Amino acid sequence: MIKFHGVTKIYGRDAVALRDINLHIKAGELVSLVGQSGTGKTTLTKMLIAEERPSKGKIEIGSWDITDIGPDDVPFLRRQIGTIFQDFKLLPKKTVYENVAFALEVVGEKHSRIRSVVPQVLEIVGLSNKADRYPRQISGGEQQRVAIARSLVHRPKIIIADEPTGNLDSINTVEIIEILKKINEFGTTILLATHNREIVNHLRRRVITLRGGEIASDEEEGKYRL
Repeated sequence: MIKFHGVTKIYGRDAVALRDINLHIKAGELVSLVGQSGTGKTTLTKMLIAEERPSKGKIEIGSWDITDIGPDDVPFLRRQIGTIFQDFKLLPKKTVYENVAFALEVVGEKHSRIRSVVPQVLEIVGLSNKADRYPRQISGGEQQRVAIARSLVHRPKIIIADEPTGNLDSINTVEIIEILKKINEFGTTILLATHNREIVNHLRRRVITLRGGEIASDEEEGKYRL
């Protein structure tokens, strides 16, 4: 599903963010990507959505070599990959329903499909009863659930969650992780980049640890040992 072949990323003359990354994430996996700040987690996730390009090596998603993806293909790639961030990036003047629908409107989806899909994804994240609320009227955990719903509208094969619980308390953190686990059970591949040791150790799934821009360990049922 996701393959990195000898990927190196260098900023400027000598700032090495990633060095010789060889990685294979299979379809349907839920993988935690861990490491201290500055180890390359964000750079790696940005390369998957072509926000950053490798200096060396090759990146494949499925049978698609995205290493030198052209600008016309980038929007299509990003519709195949749902993204969830620490900051929810919601539109404050749109309701929960409208925030999720907007992700479909901007790519020209028909109103009939929007009316069908949006209630489905709101049901998945448990927000059907708050579709008419505005972001300011719901909790931080609920705002993140809106962001997750928005990431699901294109039915992506992959979801990248970059510190999705960084702004949440422990109760909301557990709820968000349970939603991600449920989405993974539907067959969606999830790459979870996190600093949260408790999340990683509770999941008991595959853990890839970055250190100094290199893969320090890759364990099938690993723990966050840093």
